[in-house]
Amino acid sequence: MSLIRDHLNVHAQALQLREQRGNILASNVANAATPGFKARDIDFQASLKQAIGSGELKTTSVGHIPVSGNAGDQLQYRQPTITSLDGNTVEMGVEQMEFAENTVRYQSSLEFLNAKIRGLTRAMRGE
Repeated sequence: MSLIRDHLNVHAQALQLREQRGNILASNVANAATPGFKARDIDFQASLKQAIGSGELKTTSVGHIPVSGNAGDQLQYRQPTITSLDGNTVEMGVEQMEFAENTVRYQSSLEFLNAKIRGLTRAMRGE
C-alpha cells in the first residue's frame, strides 16, 4: 500500500497546496478594497518540497520529534509594483493572473493524478 501512496504522493500534495493557494488568492481579491490589507501568497515550489519531504517520518527513538508542515509555514507578503495611498497591496491584475494560473495548474495536477489512478487500476485488472 505504501508503494501506491508514494506513487500518488506528489500530485496529491500538489492538489492540496493548489487548493490552499487558491484560498489565499481568493482572500486577496476579496480584500482588494480593504485599506491597509497586505496581499499574501505562498512559494509553491518550496511548500511542495516541504510537504513531500516532511510526510510521516519514521522515528527510531521515543525522544524523536515528528515533523510536519503546511503551506501556512511558507506564507509571504506580496511586494506591490504600484504603491496605493491606503496601504493596500492587492493588485487586481496580478491576483487575477495568479488565480487563473493556479486554477490551470490545479486542473493539470488533477489530470495527472487521475491518469496515474487509471494506470494503477488497469495494472490491477491485468489489462
